Amino acid sequence: MQTISDLVLDKLNTLVVVVNNKGEVEYISNSSKAILGFDSSQLLGDNWWIIPRLNITDGYAVKEKIISIMLHDSYQIEQGFEHALKTSNGLIKWFKWSSAITDDDKVIGIGIDITEKKKAEQRALEINKTLTDKNKEITDSISYAKKIQQAILQSDSFLKTNFKDGFVLYLPKDIVSGDYYFFYENEEFKYVAAIDCTGHGVPGALMSVIANSLLKEVFYNKNLVNPDEVLYALDELLFDSLNKNNSEEIRYDGMDISLCAINKKTNILNFAGAMRPLFIVSDNELIEIKGSKFPLGYYFDKKEFILNTIQLKENDRIYLTTDGYADQFGGSKNKKLNRKAFKELLLSLEGMDGDEQNSFLDYSLKNWKQDAEQTDDVLVIGIFI
Repeated sequence: MQTISDLVLDKLNTLVVVVNNKGEVEYISNSSKAILGFDSSQLLGDNWWIIPRLNITDGYAVKEKIISIMLHDSYQIEQGFEHALKTSNGLIKWFKWSSAITDDDKVIGIGIDITEKKKAEQRALEINKTLTDKNKEITDSISYAKKIQQAILQSDSFLKTNFKDGFVLYLPKDIVSGDYYFFYENEEFKYVAAIDCTGHGVPGALMSVIANSLLKEVFYNKNLVNPDEVLYALDELLFDSLNKNNSEEIRYDGMDISLCAINKKTNILNFAGAMRPLFIVSDNELIEIKGSKFPLGYYFDKKEFILNTIQLKENDRIYLTTDGYADQFGGSKNKKLNRKAFKELLLSLEGMDGDEQNSFLDYSLKNWKQDAEQTDDVLVIGIFI
């Protein structure tokens, strides 16, 4: 008949082992039968270091360690160490051990069965490894997608070649970006566009590929000239592209754009925007030309894209931007930078060349956000007349 102490040990999945200073096991609790499948009498003496061990070498290594601890008073018994034992039917069980040295130089060890905890830890490790491997595969795929996206992006050398100076500050939130820029010229005009596609990351990047295709269609095949005409055509093409295989539900993906055309001979600027403005710094004053309040691709009964015409002067600076810069959270109160502060930054760029303005805006953004996560894709295009 089991004693109350044995019943408690069985219930708690706990072993009690007493080892003398010769390394011989003098006592093992009867709970060894329920936990390991061995009668306690089978594991007395040296058998404790052999029978339930994964291998003999491991068992005797533990034995020698315990003898060494008992021979040196300055040594402390290691608490909370974990060790595996083998059951009578060959299963592996893990135990967490706590020990104490008695007045007659014996070690009492109390081992708690932590097998389920170990299994849970192993499952967590396996899941974590699977997730890590999957994450690497996804990251590698997106990194390759970045190369594809960079291949369709034009060089900012267009600005330096076709204008007095210029720059492109392009900072994807993730590896790939939903922001996109486009340059084009014909015999009469030089075109510059800043596009903000719905979303960021992979969805935004896929939209930017569509934007690139549609812009080429409009400029190369339709030969449209005025920015407002270009926006009407893009709006129709984008809506049709996103909804051609979807008759039941209208998609509300789309893009915002600021598009300007600058006459090569007269420096007259024609501008049209969909949800995005144009900024002009002239004689150290900033002029904001707002775009129409209609995004491209979204469904509306009527849309109106307004054409704005301005005579530019030498040394004027033009800026096209998506909303990522002004919407960046940061500062001491973790608020948006906002459009007013962004416009003040543009005014402060007076006297800097294109590369210096690019670096200054990049530095100012990082200084504003500090350790905060980047809120959105960032695109700022600067053009010097």
